[in-house]
Amino acid sequence: MCLVTVLMPVYNAEKYIGEAIQSVLDQTYTSFELLIVNNGSTDNTVNIIHSNPDLRIRLIGEERRGISFALNTGLHAAKGNYIARFDADDICLPRRLEKQVGFLDANPDYVLTGTDAEYIQENGDHLFDFRSISYSYDQILHRLYRYCPFIHSSVMYRKDAVLNAGGYSHLAHHFEDYFLWVNLVKSGKCCNLPEPLIKVRFNPGSLTIDEKWKGEVFRKLKMKIIRKGTITEKEANTLRRIITKQEGRKIKEGSYHALCCKKFLADNYQPSKARWHATKAIYFNPFRVENYVMLIASYFPHKWIRSMKGKPAKNIKIINEQSR
Repeated sequence: MCLVTVLMPVYNAEKYIGEAIQSVLDQTYTSFELLIVNNGSTDNTVNIIHSNPDLRIRLIGEERRGISFALNTGLHAAKGNYIARFDADDICLPRRLEKQVGFLDANPDYVLTGTDAEYIQENGDHLFDFRSISYSYDQILHRLYRYCPFIHSSVMYRKDAVLNAGGYSHLAHHFEDYFLWVNLVKSGKCCNLPEPLIKVRFNPGSLTIDEKWKGEVFRKLKMKIIRKGTITEKEANTLRRIITKQEGRKIKEGSYHALCCKKFLADNYQPSKARWHATKAIYFNPFRVENYVMLIASYFPHKWIRSMKGKPAKNIKIINEQSR
């Protein structure tokens, strides 16, 4: 059996990491190591990791320099031929590794495969089911320069291919994964498996949940970088300045509740829950007009909401700076 490295960077994830670790240990495919890169945690995360005696768990330390540095440290330390990316607040379904290894073993011309996912709230309750915007390699290439085609914590890739592509760029702040995919497709095929194999957890610590909160300057610069496949220090500094302005609790909490409200309106119609999240979003960001629009929309029938919105968004960029 091929050895897989499940690569999990972690920062202050004491609330979720125990469940995340157990979901990996419960995999039907057993030839793996769980490589956890501690990215400078200051809570009880490390003690929780050490409390698990399973010998497949390997913990290494990394100073708090950012997610890309932590991931690259893990890539170079990994013993596996395949890397399964995973986050410390998510949950692996039992057959995830088995199915992704099976696909890569059977398709040597493919360097990466992602999956669909179920998104859950902070408390673990179902939020919505995510279906990938593209499944086949041709579909991914067709849409690659408009949308990020993969959920980062769902992918499994060939380690050598990613290292040859340069690994994760520390300049591509909050889209280091998307930037990598653009370079990786030059060396082999990629696809998404059409079934959910992970649960992705939204929580108020996630930054950011909805890219609209970053503003038009960030979005345009990001897509310019993606299309040309390179990034400069000047561009990286501009990205960093924009992101730094969003580090506060109000932005994080507000974006979390606004996103949950949207999903409880458009994808998992539960207007009372949408109304509650809209109210919380208004509390944290009272000057954001969109929050009031969503609150009003929660009183309208689902049919009307869908007709106004169109098809629900299929590509939501999820980047959790604390654990990814």
